[in-house]
Amino acid sequence: MAHVNNDNTTMNVLEKKRSLSPATTEELSQTDEVARYFVDTDDMSSYSEDYKWKLHCDIIKYMTAAHCYKGLVTTIGPNYEAVALWMPPGQDMDDWLTFFRSGLWKLYFKLSVEGRKRFYDEFMPLLHHTIDHVMGERNNNFYYLVYLGSKPSARGKGYAKKLIQHMTDRADRENRPTYLESSAEINLSYYRKMGFEWKTDILMERGAKPVKMQIMVREPKFKAESSKGQEIRRLG
Repeated sequence: MAHVNNDNTTMNVLEKKRSLSPATTEELSQTDEVARYFVDTDDMSSYSEDYKWKLHCDIIKYMTAAHCYKGLVTTIGPNYEAVALWMPPGQDMDDWLTFFRSGLWKLYFKLSVEGRKRFYDEFMPLLHHTIDHVMGERNNNFYYLVYLGSKPSARGKGYAKKLIQHMTDRADRENRPTYLESSAEINLSYYRKMGFEWKTDILMERGAKPVKMQIMVREPKFKAESSKGQEIRRLG
């Protein structure tokens, strides 16, 4: 993978049958409060923290694989320093083939009874309902930023911004909005600087401490010329 310097930003698109190494997944997953919501349950209190951490990382791994098959996974940096999971317009990962190929089916057996309720009965329906409510008639006509993560050593280098701009530039060219959910309220000002506007909050409330996510949408903006200094290279 090419080195990233100040003059040229090289990104990569992970294609089918590719995913991230366990070490990379672990580094990217360190602060994902949403993924922890499915493993930090009362009926898993007897399990070791190592077991719960591995399960937490598995959730990120399966989600990444699902997006390699049906969505887009963009990475940046010499060693996958930052990763973004995207769902393009008109696509989803709800079909059975993607469910099995990605490994998401394993979650049903790995999660506890309460974890399954949180994931399948609360989390997934809540996301679908909120998208329907916020996007309305544009439900199948937007870019969806599902997940954005970076290694601790890569933060402050602008990698996340470049990953977002790469896709919002495409959305602008196609005159499409971009949708995201943020589980960290501190990030709202960051996303606002990139053109996103807050729409609503949603809560997952089955745990002792509710997990809140902020819904934001960026409307397409006209650009006189495409962004410069970016090279996208496909990994086959």
